[in-house]
Amino acid sequence: MTAASDTWTIASTADAARARALLARLTADAGVPARDRVRFLTAFTAHLRRCVGEGGARVDVRAEADRLHVAVRPVGRGAHWERRLACPRPVPVPLPGSADLAGALLDADADSAAVLESLAEAEELVGLHREELHQTNQGVLALHAELEAAARAQRELLDAERAARAAAERARRLLTFLANASAALNASLDQDDILRRLPGLLVPEYAEQVDIWLLDDEQTPPGGRPAAAVTAARTGRPQHAAGHPGELPGVDDLPASALFLDRPLLCIPLGARTVQGVLTLAAPGERFDQDTTVMLLELARRAGIALDNARQYEQHRHVAEALQRAQLTELPSTPDLSLAARYVPATHGLNIGGDWYDAFPQPDGSVLAVIGDVTGHGLRAAVIMGQLRTALRAYAVEGNGPARILTLLHRMLRHQQPELYATCAIARITPGDPTVVWAAAGHPPAIVRDPGGQVRVLQARPGIMLGVPLAYEYEEHTAQLPAGSTLALYTDGLVERRAAGIDAGIERLGRALGALDTAELEDLDAAAESVLKPMLHDSEHDDDVCLLLCRTGPS
Repeated sequence: MTAASDTWTIASTADAARARALLARLTADAGVPARDRVRFLTAFTAHLRRCVGEGGARVDVRAEADRLHVAVRPVGRGAHWERRLACPRPVPVPLPGSADLAGALLDADADSAAVLESLAEAEELVGLHREELHQTNQGVLALHAELEAAARAQRELLDAERAARAAAERARRLLTFLANASAALNASLDQDDILRRLPGLLVPEYAEQVDIWLLDDEQTPPGGRPAAAVTAARTGRPQHAAGHPGELPGVDDLPASALFLDRPLLCIPLGARTVQGVLTLAAPGERFDQDTTVMLLELARRAGIALDNARQYEQHRHVAEALQRAQLTELPSTPDLSLAARYVPATHGLNIGGDWYDAFPQPDGSVLAVIGDVTGHGLRAAVIMGQLRTALRAYAVEGNGPARILTLLHRMLRHQQPELYATCAIARITPGDPTVVWAAAGHPPAIVRDPGGQVRVLQARPGIMLGVPLAYEYEEHTAQLPAGSTLALYTDGLVERRAAGIDAGIERLGRALGALDTAELEDLDAAAESVLKPMLHDSEHDDDVCLLLCRTGPS
């Protein structure tokens, strides 16, 4: 259906009445329900009434297939009014140009009658609903007692649920604390550090005071030790000392301690396999809670394991370091060649046992200076280092040069220790010869300080690491080494740091060598200390360090 539109000018009350009559006719012909027609026409008439009082208006009417669009635009500055009315039947077109006012009035009464009839039906329906509501109220009153009883039961269930949630939250909090505390204790392999951390974890929430007694500690506090602590050390069972029974799970009760008459004590043995000490806790309140006690017993067990691990680690470290130092070479005394070496173990961790240096004369009068680093750490690395050092000397006795020695070491390590690698650098220095012959297997480059103080790095392709599963022949290189020059061989622990690359460390080492004057180089041992000081003073090093200095010229 093609849309039709028309515009009506409203200048008087009569114009407004005719416009209302026309719209009443259109909406009735389009099948709009009486209630919707009354609402629409009432709103339309009210807006026209305001517009007539303010100077008139223009009414735009547009009929579409299933709706009627009406807009009232005031001549003055009044508000614009617009409505779209859905029509069950198509709006008749063309739009009528006039309307019978008398007929429209009668039709309006008919619409009002239809609305009144609808209201009467609604009132009757409301009356029925009121009766139903009254009957429902009677039923509600009858159910009130049952609902009140159900509410009481619900409250009791909610109280029980809150108590269960509180208990679960408390257990979660205790487990979280236990996990975090265990991680803090196991993060260190230093026994003193563990003993310092433990009181800080427990005070003041779980203990007012903490005392840790290690059985191998011969110092006794001025007031002595509580009898409960002595009993715990002797029996290996946790003890509770207070003026009232603790009734704590897995804990024996003892009378109150004379040293803590006003505070209950909980004394827990420490040690994974044997009792190595006792953890004594003074209660933060009037008594120890049962759930908290279970957590404290588990924490003490884990602290004992951490202490055991720390002791074993220290023992392992001491053995590895002792083995490492036992295998370090006493430097030979050679005319026209001064030697000085330093070995510094890692400041923390088990990163010792892989670095070594060596220097020994050859039958032809030359001296082989060696520096090396075995991958891995601990006893195994120290043992492999010793094997490499022995094999290297054996290959050297046969008259092999630096490159050939490295090639033979590479073959040996590939067959005997296929999962272990090593780096190594060998320099052959002949007193009186102003050159040095050297070869390297994956090792940081040597540094030379000339007699005038200039520093240079012996850069060349170093070759692969020893033991890499690949057949390889190493190459020899020659560099100038005038009399009075100093050659520095070192391991990566001296120049490598986590916060910076190895190149920056090599530059720092070069500056440290260049800063030495001729007088300092006369005492090569002191010069080695002077080089190490700026290289190691600024941070802890995670790896052990070897430094070998070789100075040509009069000794």
